[in-house]
Amino acid sequence: MLLLPLLWALPLLWALMVGAGLLITGAAATRWPLSAEGDVNAWFAGHRTGPATSVSEWLTLIASTEGVIGVTLVCVVALVVLPRVPRWREAVFLGASVAAQSALFLFITLCVERPRPVVSHLDPAPPTSSFPSGHVGASVALYGGLATLAVTRLRGPWRYVAAAVLLVVPPAVAVSRLYRGMHHPSDVAGGLVNGACTLLVIGYALLAPRERPAPPPAGREGGRPPLPRSAGSTGGGVRGVRRVVVVRHPLACAEKLAQQVRDVLVRHGCTDVRWTSTTAERPCGDLAAYTAAGRVDLVVVCGGDGTVRACADELAGSGTALAVVPCGTGNLLARNLGLPAKPAAALDRALSGDRVRIDVGRVSGDGLAPTRFTVMAGAGFDAVMVRDASPRLKASLGWLAYVVSAVRHLGDPPMRLSIRLDTGDVVPRRARMVVIGNVGALQGGVPLLPDARPDSGRLEVVLLDPSGAVGWLAAAAHLLRGMMPGRSRRPAGTGTRGTRGTRGTRGMAGTPGTTATPRTTVAAGPARRLVARGALEYFSAVRVDIRFAGPQAREVDGDCAVEGTRLVAEVEPGALLVQLPRSRRPAASRPYLRTDPATTAAPAPAAPGLRCAESPAPADGGQGDRHTGPVAPVRPGPGTPASPAPLGRKP
Repeated sequence: MLLLPLLWALPLLWALMVGAGLLITGAAATRWPLSAEGDVNAWFAGHRTGPATSVSEWLTLIASTEGVIGVTLVCVVALVVLPRVPRWREAVFLGASVAAQSALFLFITLCVERPRPVVSHLDPAPPTSSFPSGHVGASVALYGGLATLAVTRLRGPWRYVAAAVLLVVPPAVAVSRLYRGMHHPSDVAGGLVNGACTLLVIGYALLAPRERPAPPPAGREGGRPPLPRSAGSTGGGVRGVRRVVVVRHPLACAEKLAQQVRDVLVRHGCTDVRWTSTTAERPCGDLAAYTAAGRVDLVVVCGGDGTVRACADELAGSGTALAVVPCGTGNLLARNLGLPAKPAAALDRALSGDRVRIDVGRVSGDGLAPTRFTVMAGAGFDAVMVRDASPRLKASLGWLAYVVSAVRHLGDPPMRLSIRLDTGDVVPRRARMVVIGNVGALQGGVPLLPDARPDSGRLEVVLLDPSGAVGWLAAAAHLLRGMMPGRSRRPAGTGTRGTRGTRGTRGMAGTPGTTATPRTTVAAGPARRLVARGALEYFSAVRVDIRFAGPQAREVDGDCAVEGTRLVAEVEPGALLVQLPRSRRPAASRPYLRTDPATTAAPAPAAPGLRCAESPAPADGGQGDRHTGPVAPVRPGPGTPASPAPLGRKP
């Protein structure tokens, strides 16, 4: 039973529906076709007849709250009682579809206030908003759910006839709601979308086959590329580590979790442990003082992506390993490294694993002191979403607080910018959001940057510029398709960049006719591809220089930075050593990745997706805690090289 889609898809659907409702009642209300909705309602009101009114009354009854509840209860009981083997899964699917649609409908109407059409109403007007239509949404969930069960669970050709009859009901209900003057055309369209999407999510969660898909090619496991173990890496935990420094975010890591971290460290033989707490002024605590004094073998970071970023900034190039205890809001680095969601379990498995080298990005700009990031840096929609997320909602809802914040900015105007990749030409663009990523997946596994890998030696860039509601829907559909079974991203090292799912892939301006660079090569030129009707544009480069026409909100690993007109990012290949759990797949299956020649030991399995170095390390990424001030400037630790260490070489 695949329940994960319920955790992200239903809140996302609510956010999209609220955004559509606010757009319909706001900026788009005076534009065609919304401006013509009053004429449609007036036409239906002027063509009412006795028989048509009777039919519409009957359709309203079978889609009313009482009618839907009654039919649902009868069908659920029948599914459990009548068959020789009770159809529990199908019964839960039908009941959950109707219940989830009703809950979404109520939450949407709390956020979108739209009056009923200005025509005579044939029914009493309920207290809820006109958008979306509850009758239509409920009819889709119920009768569409019955049609789904008829096609998938019955046999014989007549099942298609039954399904066709059931599928006629929701559109008929939609027309009846227009006829009776209770809804605008966009309200019934919203009801159809709400009901159909809810049905799709619940069906995917409850009715999808339970067999696991065949193993994907090129050594992929569980949707993430496994990290090959270097031929020279040592295995077997952290026994021999002399000194451990634990950097603790006091709000994200409560005392109970801190005690669990202590217990895990003791079990792995780490007895010389020093603790330091973060503050807004010192986002990595006293880590700089400890590293300056030397003899630090492992740094354990208890916090979110903001705390991890600050510690990675200090440790990059130093050769000291970093282990992540993910206890923030988003924990994106941990998610992308395939770490367990439970903080203590993530540390325990990481300390039994291997040390692996990953890339970091180095970002700077006007008013933004040079600093490193491990996840993503961006500007525009992404940054204002992070900036305006309510701290109270973050504490209670977690990462869903960002969804609520995002809805408020769906109508923000696009930015005008220019982008230069590596040494190519400066190219003008328009976008709502620009994100530069070292890793690619967002919360819930949404593949915003499907080609990003933390050991590729490159940065991936996406520009979001949807054109109207259709563009937003196309972008959302493209990202959601990337999460479906069998649609996992192209394994690194196969094919050419920019050819999957695209039309018109070509080299960046200034390099006309160039083809995309294979993933097997780190030093490669920029590449570009357009997807989702042009709403998403992807690039790849080692260095990215973006200039904005006016000051824009910026963020680095979920930390808000001061507004500015420039964002420059460059990759530092293999600069950070992290502790990660071991993978079950041997390194031989990933021959295209360059390993660290400085390590020595026998080959063995490795952790999910990167190059291994000399010994084990914990993994699980975290995004969570965000300090209110600007991101901290770079404070090079001892031994930090003046330039990025070459990929696959020990700094």
